[in-house]
Amino acid sequence: MGRALGARPARPRPGGQAARMPFVLLVVALLAGGLISLLLLNSALNEGSFQLTRLKKETTALTDEEQALQRDVDAHSAPDALQRRARELGLVPGGSPVFIGPDGKVSGSVSVAEAPPSPTPTLPAPPPAGPGQPPAPTASPAPAQPAPSGSPQSSQTPGR
Repeated sequence: MGRALGARPARPRPGGQAARMPFVLLVVALLAGGLISLLLLNSALNEGSFQLTRLKKETTALTDEEQALQRDVDAHSAPDALQRRARELGLVPGGSPVFIGPDGKVSGSVSVAEAPPSPTPTLPAPPPAGPGQPPAPTASPAPAQPAPSGSPQSSQTPGR
């Protein structure tokens, strides 16, 4: 087609191929540098992600431990637990308070705190026997007597 239009045939220049080589190397070097920098950036992000996951697990474990310790503190600081522990240590409730005023005057009467009487366990009273029911068992076992014939014999084991 070039001959039909009257153009001169293109001749290869000897320096044209050599002039392209530095440009191609520059483009390849830029692409390689970009790929390497993307690889390094991706590795750093993945490392940060793994560290974040590890820290979240550690935070969860520490939160669970904190909650367990808080439950222990709450259990030990409950009024009934404090009272039980004070009794174990031999402490007794204080009497009426005595105050010392700014002028050194004492208001109230000083008295020694005494331990309250320890509660004695009481056994619940047996329910009254209804008509046609056998009397409730007592604390001392009585010798077993045979039942008269024709009447049902009560079982020795309650609840059966």
